[in-house]
Amino acid sequence: MARIPVFDGHNDTLTRLHGEYGPDPSPFLQGSSDGHIDLPRARAGGLVGGFFAIFTRSPGYERTFLDVLGNDRQVIAGAWRVPFPPELVQSEAWEHVQTIIRYLDSIVEQSNGAVAVVRSAEDLRDSLASGTLAIILHIEGAECIEPDLSNLDVLYDRGLRSLGPVWSRPNRFGTGVPFDFPGSPDKGDGLTKAGKELVRRCGELGILVDVSHLNERGFWDVAGLSLAPMVATHSNAHVLCPSPRNLTDRQLGAIASSGGLVGVNFHRGFLRGDGLENAETSYEEIVRHVRYMVDHMGVEHVALGSDFDGATMPNDLPDVAALPTLVGGLSDAGFSESEIRRMALDNWMRVLGDSWKRGS
Repeated sequence: MARIPVFDGHNDTLTRLHGEYGPDPSPFLQGSSDGHIDLPRARAGGLVGGFFAIFTRSPGYERTFLDVLGNDRQVIAGAWRVPFPPELVQSEAWEHVQTIIRYLDSIVEQSNGAVAVVRSAEDLRDSLASGTLAIILHIEGAECIEPDLSNLDVLYDRGLRSLGPVWSRPNRFGTGVPFDFPGSPDKGDGLTKAGKELVRRCGELGILVDVSHLNERGFWDVAGLSLAPMVATHSNAHVLCPSPRNLTDRQLGAIASSGGLVGVNFHRGFLRGDGLENAETSYEEIVRHVRYMVDHMGVEHVALGSDFDGATMPNDLPDVAALPTLVGGLSDAGFSESEIRRMALDNWMRVLGDSWKRGS
């Protein structure tokens, strides 16, 4: 089978790199031994582009998370819950987002044409044709956005083309699912009035609305408001792993009916039936979720959404350079080359074109 290019639905690489190295773009451009993605490893793995997320952390939340899961991120079988972190201050989230956008600008400027921020389907096609790494600017959690949405157009002008209204915490727009296990996504109220206005305005501008992290009532609010295909950029099948971060069969069906898609998440804890982040977890768990979703939704509604640099990866898929291993695993599981190409790239191209043209 010929080498298959991969477009990824979600990573936290910008947030991780800036947190570790400050404004220096060289660890991304020249490569490093840390994390999951940099430009040399992206080329080695066949990554041609993806959604690069900006995420604003809640102060002290990582410590709370580890207090529940343990420093080795393993938990005993049974129920557990990480409490919601406090809500963020809008001005602080705004400043963080602006800092990371400036960092992204410096990566592009110093890449000598190797990296580009894409703002349209035409930009994306041009980047893929030229071999340029195509970056879609995504914001995970809309805490930086003013209640009246007055700065959303500013972000659009800076390149924002994908937005998750919430992370796994409440904000003025809605409620994210908590990190429970086992747990249902049906927790909490739906979108607020401001959240519904945010979804409508994103549709007018042509900003993709990502339902990953959104609770179930918020999910159904988006389904009723948006005319664009529904997209979960990095989520899995709840029936196979009962984390509230994963999607029920009914949600999967709604996404398929809208013409949308789900990017399968590589995080160990969202793959395994026991919810553990066990070090022995294999990429075969990813293949298991892909197979279930394809059987349930159709191959045209399934893609990849790694969560690189924001989660723990299977031991045999340690970083982006190992993507050919996953592609080979999909082939071994009986998927044809044409089906794999659709899930690896073509489905994203279709859905992004459908979403972005609404704002043109």
